[in-house]
Amino acid sequence: MATQQRPKIKVDERSEFGSRVAKRKRRDGLVLGVVYGGGDDARAFEVPERELRVVLQTGAQLFDLEFDGGSIPVVVKDQQRHPVRGHLQHLDLLEVKLDVAIESEVPIELEGVEEAPGVKEGGVLEHVTREVTVEALPTEIPEQLVVDVSAMEINDTIQLSTVTPPQGVTFMVDDSEEVTIATLSPPRVEEEPEVEEEAELVGEDGEPIEAEEGAEGEAEDEGGDEQQEPERIGEEGGE
Repeated sequence: MATQQRPKIKVDERSEFGSRVAKRKRRDGLVLGVVYGGGDDARAFEVPERELRVVLQTGAQLFDLEFDGGSIPVVVKDQQRHPVRGHLQHLDLLEVKLDVAIESEVPIELEGVEEAPGVKEGGVLEHVTREVTVEALPTEIPEQLVVDVSAMEINDTIQLSTVTPPQGVTFMVDDSEEVTIATLSPPRVEEEPEVEEEAELVGEDGEPIEAEEGAEGEAEDEGGDEQQEPERIGEEGGE
């Protein structure tokens, strides 16, 4: 990758330090950072958050940091974000030599999820490993690794061992057979709630009543009807 093709961002060296200064600068929309490496002492800098966000959103693993008097190639070492708002607060960068291999975290993306037969049958696809450590020259570190899952059936699993790294890139894992990229599980079956076979009796006031009480009430009503019927007396007045 040619130098002029790499993303560039201009920063200013920091001359003021302290927690109060840091809070004020962050309120002004600045991100504070430090560049390590290169054989020199760490260099502190500040940069507008909007400009830095544009570069980071490109996904570039390597970009040039421009100070007054020159630029240096760097990679992101660490990012610190606000715990609630999520915006970037501090950035640690590492100066690199373009002819020396380094290790870097590379995100893993899945493609063809909707086309997978197992997904069409209602299976659940889980993205297990979302990034992997690689070793490569700074100019050869990929922005991301894309894994095709369009042929996955239910109960299929994709391991890192089935993924071919780009030329010049090495996966830094002990055993690629043990690293699971994605799995496709059978559909989740929801248990249907049990339905009571016996219907509940409801009184006139809307309150449920027991079936036995209702039966006893009917019997009492029938008995009451029999008692109310007058006795029949024979013509002679006898029973």
